[in-house]
Amino acid sequence: MKNINIFRGLAMGIAVLGPQSVMAQTPEQVAQDVLAKSPVIDGHNDAPEQIAERFASDFSQFDFRNTLPTTGTGSKVMHTDIARLRQGGVGGQFWSVWIDPELPEFEAVQRVIEQIDIVHRLVDTYPDDLQLALTAADVAAAQKNGRIASLIGMEGGHSIGNSLAVLRQAYALGARYMTLTHWKTLDWADSATDAPKSDGLSEFGVSVVQEMNRLGMMVDLSHVSEATMNDALDVTRAPVIFSHSSADGVTRHSRNVPDSVLKRLPTNGGVVMVTFVPSYVSAENRDWDAGQKAETARAAALYPGDEAARAAHLAKWNEENPMPPVTAKDIADHIDHIRDVAGIDHIGLGGDYDGIRFTPDDLSDVSTYPVLFAELARRGYSAGDLAKIARHNILRVMRGAESTAAAMARNKK
Repeated sequence: MKNINIFRGLAMGIAVLGPQSVMAQTPEQVAQDVLAKSPVIDGHNDAPEQIAERFASDFSQFDFRNTLPTTGTGSKVMHTDIARLRQGGVGGQFWSVWIDPELPEFEAVQRVIEQIDIVHRLVDTYPDDLQLALTAADVAAAQKNGRIASLIGMEGGHSIGNSLAVLRQAYALGARYMTLTHWKTLDWADSATDAPKSDGLSEFGVSVVQEMNRLGMMVDLSHVSEATMNDALDVTRAPVIFSHSSADGVTRHSRNVPDSVLKRLPTNGGVVMVTFVPSYVSAENRDWDAGQKAETARAAALYPGDEAARAAHLAKWNEENPMPPVTAKDIADHIDHIRDVAGIDHIGLGGDYDGIRFTPDDLSDVSTYPVLFAELARRGYSAGDLAKIARHNILRVMRGAESTAAAMARNKK
């Protein structure tokens, strides 16, 4: 009789709680459920640059619903299209508008406007799938409409040609963050990958951050030096972002965020959008990448003007020195570290797809975000934590930038 009562109690529990409560979901099921309700808002994708370079911005040459047939023959396959964004559970994408930092100022301004134009044309060409988003409320509206929110991020302050007026007009055209530098140090802000000029921000650099606050444009600190990070955090009245960076405490790299800066994020409210660039997330891959670049320079010196000989030399080196593997586990290690130092509220994702030479082995394109979320679920991240990483943290930062601009406007009256 005792055993019968036990089985009867279990049956009643199943009836009340349902099978999913008794039988635990797999990490893959957790990932799919989270992304169905809270689709990813990714901080950085370079598809506009690919469209400009591969297709000369000619929309008749490709179909963004599926770029595989267009780019799969005779050129490297693009990482991004609408079909794979949907497969990957991406509900919002900051499209990066990047231009070469070496361009003269007047040409830089023109080229960044042309890049912004590509994003607007993408949205106009695929209105059933893409929706322009300028605010956090716009992102929510896009999700409700079943569309992918399309946002614009300017990658590099060289794009404004040392002009606050150009900054304001870029905002008017839809740019909602600006990375203060790219690889090159500017007159007003030091880059992480170039010699410093201002030991952080110059006086004009401070005015750029203040004007971004006033506009409601997020300050992006990827690519900048540690001194610039700290100067910007000292000045800004709104939360900052790192649109595509990882943790220096896991992999020492000039493009990653030091622990000293991570510790400031809870006070500021900002978010590190962890990137998937192999050399940023794996020390072994970082060293291999440096070795390959050195060998490329050596081949150029050994075989001047002989492209075939250089290519053969590098092919032999690559065969003898295979790239160390990088997987979603390496990305998750960076997320773990940022959670431990700054907290779960300060993590997002910025894959840098279509802007990188190599991808992690199991994160080959924008369709693969569920792989990472399954890995995080396997490590014990709750559904609520995963939803924060996917979108809610960056939405909070967006609202913070918007509310700061509104408060500054009120105080001026």
